[in-house]
Amino acid sequence: MLAKARPAVRDVLDLGCGGGHVAAHLKDRFRLTLVDISEEMIEVSRRLNPGCEHVRGDMRSVRLGRAFDAVLVHDAADYITTEADLRLVLGTAAAHCRPAGLALFAPDHLKDDFRESAGRGGGGDPSGAQASFTEVTWDPDPADDWIRSDYEFTLRGADGAVQVVRESHRLGAFSLATWERLLREAGFDPAEPPAGAGGPGARPPAHLILGRRPGRG
Repeated sequence: MLAKARPAVRDVLDLGCGGGHVAAHLKDRFRLTLVDISEEMIEVSRRLNPGCEHVRGDMRSVRLGRAFDAVLVHDAADYITTEADLRLVLGTAAAHCRPAGLALFAPDHLKDDFRESAGRGGGGDPSGAQASFTEVTWDPDPADDWIRSDYEFTLRGADGAVQVVRESHRLGAFSLATWERLLREAGFDPAEPPAGAGGPGARPPAHLILGRRPGRG
């Protein structure tokens, strides 16, 4: 997607980069600036992407004072759960996007096509230690803009000791109409992602929301 964009994309701002695993696949083709709110995640990404600039900051409010050809928000898009925060993130993207530049968002869930789901998995190692998990993703209230994923992890040590860990995550699930309305408010023109946006041989994102800044690059 970014490699085929016109005007050509060279400088990319990755908001909510986490441990830098997406950046690791992009750093050979683009100049990346990586932003995350967690210093621990920034340190993980620095080890994985030592040639990239890293900045600790909140994607709702960070201002770097310069513009980029594209702004990317991937996994971190899932943790935006209110319209107010989504509006702030889109404002950050707009503040850093050049005329004719792109903003790409890859949320896992949209309200329009959300379906409750469940899964499980696990594995072990030669020592006899094992780990397994179950996951249930559901919508406590379809009237709002978030859903919930509940996890249960069962960890069995080589000595037979068992530990059970439970976690719940609140995730955003906005409608496409909400995304497009807030993109326009932020100064973007919503755009249709091209076919094959994930790239040859790549798993495409569950959803790709694309906005372009008006103007000429």
